[in-house]
Amino acid sequence: MTSAGMSRRDVMGAGLGACAAALAGCAGGPGPVRRLRLATGPQGGPYYAFGKALAQAASASGSGLEIVPVSTAASVNNLRKLDEGSVELALAMADAAEDAVLGRESFSRPAAVTALARVYVNYTHLVVPAGGPVRSVRDLAGRPVAAGAAGSGVQVVAQRVLEAAGLRGGAAPAHERWLGLTPSVRALREGTVDALFWSGGVPTLALSELARELPLRFLPLDGYVGPLRERYAPVYTAVTLPAGVYGLAEPVGTLGVGNYLLAREDVPESSVRELLGVVFARWRDLLREVTAGARLEPRFAISTGTVPLHPGAIAHYRAVYG
Repeated sequence: MTSAGMSRRDVMGAGLGACAAALAGCAGGPGPVRRLRLATGPQGGPYYAFGKALAQAASASGSGLEIVPVSTAASVNNLRKLDEGSVELALAMADAAEDAVLGRESFSRPAAVTALARVYVNYTHLVVPAGGPVRSVRDLAGRPVAAGAAGSGVQVVAQRVLEAAGLRGGAAPAHERWLGLTPSVRALREGTVDALFWSGGVPTLALSELARELPLRFLPLDGYVGPLRERYAPVYTAVTLPAGVYGLAEPVGTLGVGNYLLAREDVPESSVRELLGVVFARWRDLLREVTAGARLEPRFAISTGTVPLHPGAIAHYRAVYG
């Protein structure tokens, strides 16, 4: 259900009267500049690139919105900042966002966050040297693994995969090291970790560059989709790293996790509607440096699971898409 108590079918199927009323609310020119801080991720990462592109698009649109990207550790950190009010907008992976609204795992209580759109899908990468002994997740028992930066969505999905494989606790757990993408790549290159987890678009530039220096093996993770969906609901999907990317000779099945653009409930509806107008007008620019070949469509965008849509987002989708 959405925050307005409506199903997503209601949102997309609202009548022409509601559409006309919502459109009427858009009349008039832009008012004073409204400044919205957007929690992104580390500088040089995909969330920060998306945030910068969105800030530029909003500035060029004449909407009166000023988007200010804020560099962070990413998903979990972003949701906490959103809940505490130090930012108005955030990007986060779907699994971490659902944890936040349900008050589970990294969150001691439900967080007051709403969704504006599901913007693209992250592909989970589990990368090992091609010449090494690791050929499955279970082979990581007792080995050092770069499992994402503390407070990141990568950390969430890495922990869940390792737990599903029996490698958290027990006699021979994997040795998790909380490293962001750049130090993870360095550690794998130098041999101080035997594997790295990453969740992002395809291709991820840092991994493409590493693959040109070091033959890599990408471990299949699609076998974990079912167990994770059973435990955490359908935020996880089966996706495929295509042949050719990273020099892969054949496709590799893995875990997909959506990325949400989120807002505090108290962000004005008018600001949300104008922001989503920018997002849908400029989605090609926003996704260009994040993930190749992705599209942003309304039926995809409103698929935000248990994370409720902001009332301004509901009004936008009704008005524009009927």
